[in-house]
Amino acid sequence: MSFGDFLYFLTASVLLTLSPGPDLIFVITQSVSRHWKAGVATALGLCSGLIVHTSVVALGAAVFLKSNPLLFSLVEYAGAAYLLYLAWIVFRSNEQITLGKANIADLRGLYKKGVTMNLLNPKVTLFFLAFLPQFIPNDTSTVSPALYALFLGGIFLAQALVIFSMASFIVGNLAARFWESSWYAPTMKWGQIIVFVSIALHLVIT
Repeated sequence: MSFGDFLYFLTASVLLTLSPGPDLIFVITQSVSRHWKAGVATALGLCSGLIVHTSVVALGAAVFLKSNPLLFSLVEYAGAAYLLYLAWIVFRSNEQITLGKANIADLRGLYKKGVTMNLLNPKVTLFFLAFLPQFIPNDTSTVSPALYALFLGGIFLAQALVIFSMASFIVGNLAARFWESSWYAPTMKWGQIIVFVSIALHLVIT
């Protein structure tokens, strides 16, 4: 891969990551409703899931997933069900969201949620299946296409983590100005519910 091709891939990856999507919205929601560290923990979980999706593409298993609509739908609906479950948990909770605090247990939980949410979205695998091969050179006599896919997936993961983390820090610190307002915590609670339900619908409808 030439340096020019690398820059082209990196630019395309950054633009795709910056475009408003479920992952970015989910990260920002955690940042404004809890703490910027919560957004970073969520981003780490989402990006950890990308390792699996990239590996699936590199091993060729993505083709199997694409050719089995039933399996694809099962994973998709499992992801939507998980998001609706998270929305229900937030709705049933009688406790106000703890603003400005992010203990280790909360961060671990958010990391796990990020991983689960990402893994239960088969569209990510199909996205990589369509996106990564465009940047794999035709002449792969020295490096196998699988290793190229893993390398490109690693670059995509790294830039996504940087962008998500920066967004978390900026938005989280801006939101801190409103933490003392009586309306903020209830608004963030319902904001999380709406985001979870919206992403679930996006997963099964689009």
